Amino acid sequence: METSSGIQASLAGRYASALFNLARDERQIDAVGQSLGLLAQALVDSRDFAELTSSPLIDRAEAGKAFAAVAKQLSLDPITANFLGVLARNGRKNQLQNVIRAFRRLAAEHRGETTAEVVTAHPLKDDQLSALKQQLRARAGRDVAIETSIDPEILGGIVIKMGSQMIDASIRTKLNKLAEAMKG
Repeated sequence: METSSGIQASLAGRYASALFNLARDERQIDAVGQSLGLLAQALVDSRDFAELTSSPLIDRAEAGKAFAAVAKQLSLDPITANFLGVLARNGRKNQLQNVIRAFRRLAAEHRGETTAEVVTAHPLKDDQLSALKQQLRARAGRDVAIETSIDPEILGGIVIKMGSQMIDASIRTKLNKLAEAMKG
């Protein structure tokens, strides 16, 4: 499978492409995707784990040991566990979040899905996510994988990026437009 040149152009994209190609060759795309999902959740849930990936004070050897412990604790598949070691040894632990995001895009593309990045001020409930997925599927004409993130600064509403399209229905943007209208 050809990966998109946009993904391969970034450092995290090159790592994600290598991980994806290995997972595809080993027929482990779903297992690696699940493990990366666990890591993404750990980055959200554990301040210590997030600091581990971002701190320049933690050297490569220490990061490798910590990643091995995390892989064991989360019962990650062997490919992902080994990959974490590669990131640590290469001094690229700070790229983990970006690698996860790029891998998800590659896996979605492989399944024939489009990826939508969804930003909200508060976490979406399961029923809201499923309704949003149906609306985006109708708009895109094919299945849509949703990557969610939380940004309290948008105040409320939603921002969706799908391909080259962007829908910004955030309260912050609406307030900014109102302020501009009142100036003029």
